[in-house]
Parts: sequence; C-alpha cells; structure tokens
Amino acid sequence: MSHLRDLLLETLLGTKHVDKAALIKLQEGSVCVASPGFSLMPSDVETLVNGYAKNPVRTRREGLRFKEKDYKCVRADDCSLYAKNGILFYSHQENTGVIVVKTHRYLLVTTYTEGMYPSVCVEATEKLGEYLRKEGK
Repeated sequence: MSHLRDLLLETLLGTKHVDKAALIKLQEGSVCVASPGFSLMPSDVETLVNGYAKNPVRTRREGLRFKEKDYKCVRADDCSLYAKNGILFYSHQENTGVIVVKTHRYLLVTTYTEGMYPSVCVEATEKLGEYLRKEGK
C-alpha cells in the first residue's frame, strides 16, 4: 500500500491543485489509502460506491452529497465524475469540488478547494486513473 500512498502524495498532492485524495476498494467498499487528514465517513464511501459507481446517470441528474456538502455534477459517466460546490458565504463564493475516477479495482477520489485550478486537479486525477487501469488495478 505504500506504493499507492506514494502515488497519491507525489502525483496528486504534489501538483498543489489537489487538496485531498483517497483510493476506495470497489469490491469491499472501503478506503485502502488516503492522504493525511482525509477521512471518509462510511456514508461517503457508500454514496460513491453504490451511488455513482453503479448509477452514474442518476448521480449526474440528482447531484452528489459528499462530506456533508451538496455538489452539482458537471460530468458523470462510467469512468469519471466531476462535481462542484459553488456556495455563496457572506458575499464570498466558495468553489470546491470532488473528482472521482473509476479503475478496475478502485475509485480514485480527489478534492480541490478555493484557489486551486479544477482543471489541474482533473488532469492529474485522470492521468493517475489511466495509469492504474493500465496496471490492471
């Protein structure tokens, strides 16, 4: 697992445009590795595994509830989910988002926060997802 953890830290958090990252085992529905400080509640894991992974069309239509926030789906298909949360707080727009990429064995989950470029987060997450698929993971 240290190899997977190193991949998360270096290829994702190393971009400075990924705030948190985790790998969820699809079969077990459990987190196998996560970046420091990223704890996923069982309800979050269940939402991603049983909601998005099994029914991306419904998730695209209804949105996503993740980490106690509601997200609007920008993309949800068999391979990827991009969702953003643009809540207005006291005249300040909070722009956060979650990116999920499905591989053979895992859901790769990343988040970005205010001041980060969502496009860089998406690109880094998709590239790592592609690498994991090529490795058969």
